[in-house]
Amino acid sequence: MRLIVALALLASAGGAWAGAQKYEPLAASVQAALHAAVADRASPEPKFTSIQEKIEWLAEMSRRLEKRIPDRQARLDFLKTVYYEAQRAGLDPQLVLGLIQVESGFKKYAVSSAGARGYMQVMPFWLKLLGTDDQNLFHLRTNLRFGCTILRHYLDIEKGDLYRALGRYNGSLGAPEYPNLVRGAWERQWSWGPRIMTAPR
Repeated sequence: MRLIVALALLASAGGAWAGAQKYEPLAASVQAALHAAVADRASPEPKFTSIQEKIEWLAEMSRRLEKRIPDRQARLDFLKTVYYEAQRAGLDPQLVLGLIQVESGFKKYAVSSAGARGYMQVMPFWLKLLGTDDQNLFHLRTNLRFGCTILRHYLDIEKGDLYRALGRYNGSLGAPEYPNLVRGAWERQWSWGPRIMTAPR
């Protein structure tokens, strides 16, 4: 019965779950490492194992995302950025797509009741901790950079336990609904090819 309810919620996830990461004091070394992770401005072009894989992945994910982001160029820019930022953080890009589906329903300007912003529903306190005042959480690359870095941080804290890391990301640690929704979206709607490991680095 719970699975049916979760699937129904997932199907209606146009209104998203909207993350509410909780502020936790960070050790100076952790804060410095996370700051460096979000500040790096390396080229956003993702690296695939081959040109063929790149073409196939972009074509397939673009087809699946077409109804949510109708503009082809915007969709390709979005997918390339997702792939690059996920890969950079050691995450599966399809997991990130599942999380975005649940968090914001692919709405760039989504704002939660808790104040989380953008595709990955990043809480503004992260800008104060890791970023600069001129960064905009509605900017595609900034939002995905912060979101992927934060999820990686939570995975590291939880020693690779994705269930607990997702609970932290959403501010619902210990409750099963959110991790199950993200995993369901990831596996049913965005699964593709071999998965990139999400174990701690």
